Amino acid sequence: MPVRVVIAEDFRMVREIFENAVKEAEGYVLAASFPTAVQALKYLENEDADLVLMDVLIPGSMSGLDAAEKIKSIKPKVKIIIVTSMPELSYEKRAKEIGVEGFWQKEVQEQSIREIMERVAGGETVYPSEQQEVPIGNALSTDFTEREVEILEELVAGLSNKEIAEKLFLEVSTVKMHISNMLQKTGYHSRLELAVKARHFGLVISE
Repeated sequence: MPVRVVIAEDFRMVREIFENAVKEAEGYVLAASFPTAVQALKYLENEDADLVLMDVLIPGSMSGLDAAEKIKSIKPKVKIIIVTSMPELSYEKRAKEIGVEGFWQKEVQEQSIREIMERVAGGETVYPSEQQEVPIGNALSTDFTEREVEILEELVAGLSNKEIAEKLFLEVSTVKMHISNMLQKTGYHSRLELAVKARHFGLVISE
């Protein structure tokens, strides 16, 4: 039986690239292709598929990761490959928590999408060997610690130091220390500048 593939990608040119990759791959068949995650989810609620290629940032009421989580809850055997052009620091972590089998960065492309499809369909879990590095001020995105990333996410969401401390169960002084360290690494002069630049460069996407 051929591997039945569903695609969810809002950018038409990229969607066509994925469609052609599926059509040209031996042993694969394109079951459906949609511009939104919601459409893909609705399709899978009623139809069967083996593999889903899902972009993260798709216009509409649901992100690719939210849709992936729902798909896994109703059809856990469906394998999912998340694709993204954004370096958002939490995407890979959440994808792993959901149980997504593959993660493909459009800008890095360590392997072709067809190679990722074949490996995931064959039972492997495939993620980038290294996190995408993006310059932010005098630093790289990989220079931030996991705790700093958590605080940066809340900073971009507009939370105050006190609110961040309460949400992450930290002391306000600890939050201030981490923000100070990030300012020192980047060379930025304020928490606002840090938040704006993190959002601008796609390191943290506020929902």
